[in-house]
Amino acid sequence: MSDTHIALETANLCKTFGALTVADDINFRLAAGARHALIGPNGAGKTTFVNMLTGVLSPSSGRIMLSGEDVTAIPQAARVKRGLGRTFQINALFRQLPVLDNVALAVAERRGVARRMWRAASAHRDVRDESMELLVTLGIAEDAHQRILDLPYGKQRLVEIAIALGLKPKVLLLDEPAAGVPSLESGRILHVLDNLPRDIAILIIEHDMDLVFRFAQRITVLVQGEILVEGTPEEIGKDRRVHQVYLGEQRHV
Repeated sequence: MSDTHIALETANLCKTFGALTVADDINFRLAAGARHALIGPNGAGKTTFVNMLTGVLSPSSGRIMLSGEDVTAIPQAARVKRGLGRTFQINALFRQLPVLDNVALAVAERRGVARRMWRAASAHRDVRDESMELLVTLGIAEDAHQRILDLPYGKQRLVEIAIALGLKPKVLLLDEPAAGVPSLESGRILHVLDNLPRDIAILIIEHDMDLVFRFAQRITVLVQGEILVEGTPEEIGKDRRVHQVYLGEQRHV
């Protein structure tokens, strides 16, 4: 695969906190349009890795490339403008505001008009129309005028994805999109993920193995800050090392 088809890449990425190494020489590639999952036991370094990708943390060494551009030293906001979107394990929504306003704020920020607005972002027609299109795409248009705090948690996670999509990402990092979501609602999240635009490369960090194995075309297993193995769901499901360090009895394949 040529570099022009790589959406996100790390080269020899390391992170240490004093004597503690939490990311050790990680070489990772996310193909353009990929459906990829990152899994691993608690303490494996998954969140640290994602925080380095997004610019929350600076690596101790190594490089991060977004669409072939070295973004290792570029701040978070600049990475977003270059097409890197993210949702968080614990959502960070404006809970008192309606769904539509939450999404419209992201759309207005991307359009560069947010700071010139003295009314709610959703009061501006172009911003409102684009935001509503996103809510329709995610199947939550009927909740546009509901406050976030009045929504079930599964729908709040969908709003978070809508906000990320409002920034027009080329790469979307989803940090445990099903965390805290009842199993019935996680099926709806999976349906939404399956129907996201195919040109967006998606990396999910997730503990729900059923969702991972149904969604991902490739899976990377991280253990103690190192990549243990990467492969197709079938390959990962049959890998004895993965069962020993992580899957165990979670999934019988």
